[in-house]
Amino acid sequence: LISMYQLMITIGIVIAFMSDTFFSSYFKYQGAEGGHWRIMLGIIVIPAAIMFAGVFFLPKSPRWLMLKGRKKDAHLVLKRIRNTEEEAALELDEIESSLEEKQAGWQLFKENRYFRKAVFLGIGLQIIQQLTGINVVMYYAPKIFSSAGFASTADQMWGTVVVGMVNVLATFIAIAFVDKWGRKPIMFTGFVVMGIAMCVVGLAMPSEAQLAAAGGQIPTTAFISIAALLVFIIGFAATAGPIIWVICSEIFPLAGRDFGITCSTATNWIVNAIVGLTFLTMLQKLGSTATFMIYGGIEVLFIIFFLLWVPETKGISLEKIADNLLAGKPLKKIGR
Repeated sequence: LISMYQLMITIGIVIAFMSDTFFSSYFKYQGAEGGHWRIMLGIIVIPAAIMFAGVFFLPKSPRWLMLKGRKKDAHLVLKRIRNTEEEAALELDEIESSLEEKQAGWQLFKENRYFRKAVFLGIGLQIIQQLTGINVVMYYAPKIFSSAGFASTADQMWGTVVVGMVNVLATFIAIAFVDKWGRKPIMFTGFVVMGIAMCVVGLAMPSEAQLAAAGGQIPTTAFISIAALLVFIIGFAATAGPIIWVICSEIFPLAGRDFGITCSTATNWIVNAIVGLTFLTMLQKLGSTATFMIYGGIEVLFIIFFLLWVPETKGISLEKIADNLLAGKPLKKIGR
């Protein structure tokens, strides 16, 4: 289900890329060159309006209703969204039982060092996801295509759409294999693929001198660089994209799950912002080769991180993982 959530995000991204490509190539705002950026931003009101309207048709959360003591209403909602009366009744009982364990994440964080370790593991995992360089590619794909020698806006934007489509298709790999191969084998494969691909991007990216010598033609190395970029996208979308979220959803005990997920998700967006703010500066100061080589080389550190601290959680119940964690087992063994 979490991988499906990631898939929906990638579909949204590629639709946004296609929208921007359309407006950048075929639409001129009041005849002014470049004015189409207003439409790129303004059109966001359409999905926002659809979401706003859709909220009115969403059922209330049965868990929230139970928290408010509205058991009858919760039962009615469950009957609407489950196949049978028996399923609805069983889930109602499960919700009632789970609510007996109150959320106490901050208290648990202060008092239990084993829970603190899990929180820091979740934070580390989200730092890793962003430092793979995925949002460098997703945010600045047109700039990367420009650096590779694709001079026209149309080429850069359609290249960005291809990046988005590869991102969507590769996510199906994770959906197919996350419960067959296990989390760690998938991630190790992903780090190797992403690391090699990023290094190739850096090594093959043509320099300004090479672009000038090509006389307006796109050098062969540029196509190698872009092919490696797409391989990187496949490596991320099939592994770190969904799998990091899967692991973060599994490593926290129920009493602290809200707190743990909040900390790890906040970290994801903070590091996302840092990566987005520093990439163009790195590109300017260090050059494309060094910048992409840094992102490629850092994948080695992530492999070490996974070897030392990340548990394999495939096929293990959340309750067993929580029991192992709070019993003081090493982080890498809480999935056993």
